[in-house]
Amino acid sequence: MRRAALVRILAGAAAVASVVMFAGCSPGGAVSINTDPNRPFVLKGVSGVTEIAQLTGPDAMNDTASVGVAGTDLGSMVNLGERTFFLFGDTFGERAPDAIGGQGDFWRSNVMAWSNDDDPTDGISFDGWLEDDIGLAAPIIEGDHDSNEIGGEVTKIPTYGFAIAETLYVSYMSVKHWGEPGAWDANFAALVKSTDGGESWHPVDGVQWPGESNFIQVGTANVRESGVDYIYFWSIPAGRFGGVQLMRVPADEESVESQGAYEYFTGATGEKPHWSHEMADATTIVDGTIGELSVMHSEYLDRWVMTYSDAGNAYIREGITPWGPWGDPIELISRSDYPGLYSPYLNPRYTSDDGRTIYFTLSLWDPYNVFWFSAELERP
Repeated sequence: MRRAALVRILAGAAAVASVVMFAGCSPGGAVSINTDPNRPFVLKGVSGVTEIAQLTGPDAMNDTASVGVAGTDLGSMVNLGERTFFLFGDTFGERAPDAIGGQGDFWRSNVMAWSNDDDPTDGISFDGWLEDDIGLAAPIIEGDHDSNEIGGEVTKIPTYGFAIAETLYVSYMSVKHWGEPGAWDANFAALVKSTDGGESWHPVDGVQWPGESNFIQVGTANVRESGVDYIYFWSIPAGRFGGVQLMRVPADEESVESQGAYEYFTGATGEKPHWSHEMADATTIVDGTIGELSVMHSEYLDRWVMTYSDAGNAYIREGITPWGPWGDPIELISRSDYPGLYSPYLNPRYTSDDGRTIYFTLSLWDPYNVFWFSAELERP
């Protein structure tokens, strides 16, 4: 079904690719917020959705077998200089040809690739991996791999990353139990950091969110508000059955590594947002059953866009400000064309045609690997 859908749009995609001019291929600085909530919505739909390439696993455009990656998922992205890091979840080095989902041997809780590829139109070529002593993909931070039934820690899954100057940070969740499809329990969410370009990683002590909170999985962006740079975190609970809340922290290492520096969005009066240092005061800015999410500012729309999965489909929606109002969800990819899809992740580096075309990773449960897609945003 994926190939059939691809054939239908190849001709139009080729025409678009022949005239694109890249925008966003170098990571920008913090996005200054327009806090006027009364501007109109302008995203009318998406078109030209294209499966460009498979990034990981057998038959992928990258040789991932050489680093022991036969099956993996997620693929959120963080930029540092001209390099983009791809963060993958549970990874298996050996899998049966007919394997579906997260299963196999040589299990690592997470791995990371990096790329200097600045042409998203034909997929993303990986230039290297975080490797162990024998050249195989190594975890950023390994999970305990306890049995799913005992209530310890099954794995540690990276959810998103961000950079402060030359320091990389990755947010991850400690998974306690995998439940029914789309449901899992977490012990906590926390941070790891690297100060040597992703070569080594260390836990950030003293910064953690409880497993039952709404701040277990995040999408991040660098934002400038009232002349101050922040990291914004659009956050959901463990699993795919909760709404989105918002927190921020000043974009400096001292603040990021201090739990008390984080603030939680509690509402807005006109153009003025309100924040609290108490997590319990946080309000929900997007209701629904939101799966793994990604948020970025669209220069083409001059609005914020959020992508996520819900009930097996991938959606995109538009935000007037980072806290809303948020428009109605627009279907990005249907589960009827791509069964088992999840985790559509954006990166502001990867757009073209003055931002009209967006590129994103997408995971498919079968074959449990990560793919590269594009879509065109439609505005009046």
